[in-house]
Amino acid sequence: MSKNNGQLPSGDIQSGAKSSPLDKAIFIFFVIAAFYGLAMGLSDSVLANYFKEAYNVDAQQRGFIEFPRELPGVVSIIAVAVIAPLGIIKGARVTAVLFCAGILALALFRPGFSVMLAILFVYSLGMHMYVPLNDSIAITLSVSGNTGKTLGRFRSMTMAFTMLAGLIVFFGFRSGLFGFETPVVVFLISAAAALVVVFLFSAMRKALPAEMQFVKVGGSGNFLQNIKSNMIFRKEYMRYYVLSALFGGRKQIMFVYSPWVLIELLGFRADSMSILAIIGAMIGIFFMPIVGKLIDRHGARKVLMAEEFAFIGVYIAYGSLSRWVSINQGVVMLAGIGMLLVYLLNIIDRMSAQFAMVRSIYLQQIAIKKEDVTPTLTVGMAIDHVFAIVGSLACGTVWYVWGPEYVFFIAGVLAVINLFVAMGIRMPKAQAQA
Repeated sequence: MSKNNGQLPSGDIQSGAKSSPLDKAIFIFFVIAAFYGLAMGLSDSVLANYFKEAYNVDAQQRGFIEFPRELPGVVSIIAVAVIAPLGIIKGARVTAVLFCAGILALALFRPGFSVMLAILFVYSLGMHMYVPLNDSIAITLSVSGNTGKTLGRFRSMTMAFTMLAGLIVFFGFRSGLFGFETPVVVFLISAAAALVVVFLFSAMRKALPAEMQFVKVGGSGNFLQNIKSNMIFRKEYMRYYVLSALFGGRKQIMFVYSPWVLIELLGFRADSMSILAIIGAMIGIFFMPIVGKLIDRHGARKVLMAEEFAFIGVYIAYGSLSRWVSINQGVVMLAGIGMLLVYLLNIIDRMSAQFAMVRSIYLQQIAIKKEDVTPTLTVGMAIDHVFAIVGSLACGTVWYVWGPEYVFFIAGVLAVINLFVAMGIRMPKAQAQA
């Protein structure tokens, strides 16, 4: 395990003195976090508007799109097994290549709806495979007692450049420079940022100490052995699996349908939506390191409980406001306090996905052995996305048949269940360190 304290190197690098290989690797990973945040902010944050303006989808179709978009989270167990022999750094580089190829194809072509979904799958596969590898790299670069702080700092850097991406999107669409006509310029810039990430991972691997260059993703045998290595199911991790399932369902409901209230019912365009991304990222820059410190100080259990308790109120409020918007067709919301509440709740909701790191750290703390962490994170993500797909598809019908408010009330129920699961967490006396 690294002896680095998980912070951005401040002494040797800033002073110009020769830094250690590990310091250089950590610095490069901070730069990777920056460019990845930029790539994500320029693509993923505007996809909902892209679907609406380029393909004129309705709420049910929007829910269906989540199937190919979230399916990679399920098949990532097999996908990670394929790249396992490459090691964790080379594997992460492969995910950046997939991300780049997918978003570049959407930038250069306006395919039919079915082909678009296939391209979306490739883009999403790279994005989803990256998630467990990113957390595993960050954990590898951290030490006992500082994991939360380390992940918080990396995510803060990502959020800072997500905010920059939001500013680019806002001014690009507001000025008319960006649009969804082919070629989609905002997607081209996103692909360029992802390509930079590909080269940075090559540089990071060279900078790492020799003993860390070939850290395995999970398994180094043949393909079937690697799949088995990446499908770890232990009864000791059952609560983590349940937390992943419930989090996946309620997170995806809000991820899909929270912005859809603004786009479908209030007619928000990409430039207006980017304001929410900017504010959410700005808050995240300062908020995520605080969350990391809270985890280190108070433990994952208390932070998980606080998260779910807070979001129960958010979902109830968002459901009630969605009902108000639906009945009044958005008119009364445009000038009233209700609009401010919609903005506020949407911004808070954007922070929810960042809490995934709490579950990652919880798993690290209960892991029987450190080799279990990356494969179990992958399994957890697969479970997360099974429930995300089911939730997205079901709630598209719920929205259409009963109304948007019931979609958010369902998310609230899932948060209540998650709260009780988190309350039941009992940490082992001797925590395994990853």
